[in-house]
Amino acid sequence: MNLSLLCAGIWFLVANVLAMIPSNDNHWRRAYILMAIGIPLLGWVTYENGWLVGFLALLGGGWILRWPVYYAWRYIEGLFTKE
Repeated sequence: MNLSLLCAGIWFLVANVLAMIPSNDNHWRRAYILMAIGIPLLGWVTYENGWLVGFLALLGGGWILRWPVYYAWRYIEGLFTKE
């Protein structure tokens, strides 16, 4: 296991622990911090381990940060639908 996968594992562990702690803003501040750290980390994992491992890390991050992904999907979907 190389350093990028170790750091990604620590990111997943910290994200899960942060999700268990109560929050006044429904965890959005923590989600922004996790995204700011996770995006470069995802690039590092993909660079060192290939696109398949990077894609699996992307799926795992999307699973943990599912509400920001959901709202981003709704926003993009709204750009292409005209009512």
